[in-house]
Amino acid sequence: MNNVYLLIGGNMGERMANLAAARNRINIDCGRITASSSIYETEAWGYKEQPAFLNQALAIETSLEAEKLMEEILKIEMALGRKREIPLGPRIIDIDIIYFNDEIINSNNLTIPHPSMADRKFVLIPLAEIAPAYMHPILFKTNEVLLKECGDSSIVYKKSSE
Repeated sequence: MNNVYLLIGGNMGERMANLAAARNRINIDCGRITASSSIYETEAWGYKEQPAFLNQALAIETSLEAEKLMEEILKIEMALGRKREIPLGPRIIDIDIIYFNDEIINSNNLTIPHPSMADRKFVLIPLAEIAPAYMHPILFKTNEVLLKECGDSSIVYKKSSE
């Protein structure tokens, strides 16, 4: 069984309902959700001229290998209405693989750990909530330490507990 950390988020439509739909589909199509963070509201990162995002970290157990998991995630995003029009732009749902076991994967389709995670509070805050002691397999720092060292000044606040 593979242990995976995901980040789900979105800033279009019924944001809470979209996260709930994503969690449901992940649980059915990808693997059992074993932990979920609170839901956080976050100002947009990168492309700032868009609505605030809701984000949540999930831990899942899956029998799928990383590439197959990514295929299933892309299917879920499409089924929920995701359109890729503007890089870092508005989206109904976004599902990212942050960690896959303690593996380091660099393929044409996939980079794990997520390459920008250590620079983004909207990833680190919910991740540190459910896995503070988890060690980044390249940086050799825990999520808690990565969060303390993160220079991102974005506003992230807890919206609700799930």
